[in-house]
Amino acid sequence: MNDTAIKVENLSKYYRLGAKEATNDSMMASLLDTIRSPLKNYRKYRSLFDFSDIDSNPDNILQALNDVSFEVKSGEKVGIIGRNGAGKSTLLKVLSKITPPSRGTVTIRGRVSSLLEVGTGFHPELTGRENIYLNGTILGMSKKEVDQKYDEIVDFSGTEKFLETPVKRYSSGMRVRLAFAVAAHLEPEILIVDEVLAVGDAEFQNKCLNKMESVAKGGRTILFVSHNMGAITQLCERAIWLDNGAKRLEGDADEVVSSYLSAGTAGHSVWEPDGDQGSVNSDIILHKAQLIDPRDNTSSVLADYDKPLRLDIKYEIKDASRNIQILYRVTDMKGNVIYTSIDTDNPGAHGQLREKGVYISSSILSQHLRPGRYNLSIGTRNGPRRLDMYEDALTFDISTKGCDLVPANRMGVTMPALNWDVKFLSSEV
Repeated sequence: MNDTAIKVENLSKYYRLGAKEATNDSMMASLLDTIRSPLKNYRKYRSLFDFSDIDSNPDNILQALNDVSFEVKSGEKVGIIGRNGAGKSTLLKVLSKITPPSRGTVTIRGRVSSLLEVGTGFHPELTGRENIYLNGTILGMSKKEVDQKYDEIVDFSGTEKFLETPVKRYSSGMRVRLAFAVAAHLEPEILIVDEVLAVGDAEFQNKCLNKMESVAKGGRTILFVSHNMGAITQLCERAIWLDNGAKRLEGDADEVVSSYLSAGTAGHSVWEPDGDQGSVNSDIILHKAQLIDPRDNTSSVLADYDKPLRLDIKYEIKDASRNIQILYRVTDMKGNVIYTSIDTDNPGAHGQLREKGVYISSSILSQHLRPGRYNLSIGTRNGPRRLDMYEDALTFDISTKGCDLVPANRMGVTMPALNWDVKFLSSEV
């Protein structure tokens, strides 16, 4: 029995770029242009599907996907990663049969459920309840099947109060909740999810990841696109890295994500000023901030859950002072502050004299952060005066590698592995 759920062979997708319309400078030219319009429009229509001139006129054609091939086995969880414009969403649209391929073949065995954009397949004038049945029908479900799953869908989405309200009045987050609940609960053989989960809150994202894991354990297949490398390594066993429409790397999720981040296509491990940093009256000039893997002293934007990541901040002090402070602040991708640290937090460090000169302040970032992506801002103070603050100067990811916590998707801003003392008291109940 063939256990291949998705097989993509030499897949390419091209789009014709728009050309500037020619303007006529006389009435006769406009008349002739009108007469020629049917033939010109027919040729323009043909050009949207005929790309035989791709070699002779490549500047007029966008290659969204270029000769991509891969296989996905039944029950696999595969992540699709790459920068914006790499072709990830185009690939999912071809797999979902929303748009046809220009070249190559796609073979899919099983019913596909897609969640590609907020509210895809929803009719804005219909209520949430009506859209559940509409979406279920689009996905190939009978009314009886939708009836059986209806209560689970409503409970998961958390939109019970608004089921009789037209979807056009829903917030983007509410539409995502309902759309994901429908797509995940109608038992598809293949679930395709784009970056829409970024719209939801942290608690709902965790629910979605848990649901996708349970869907996969049921023998179903998942394709998951995300810019959140922590979520990719948490959910997926394999990953495919797309770059400029072509497959750059495929393999173990941790290895592919590590290569992707190391290539500088995601995250920012080094911050340096464009010119002189610091206000005119600033007592401190920041020169450089860098995230370092202390195991080999190399730049890094990815740390395992249980491995350290070091921050080095290089700066110059103009005049000797006992009040100089270098600080950094870690925030998640929704702007929630995780913690702030200052280089005078060490016992006895506050109030020590720093002579004029160049310094480096280093700190090991707090470990056991929840897997995901984080921003790091750096700043300077002189006593009560905050001199400068550079928001989101660095970006880094925490992977699930090294995390043995069960369940792994527990709630909380951080996810520490704390020691517990469990004592047996008595066999009597």
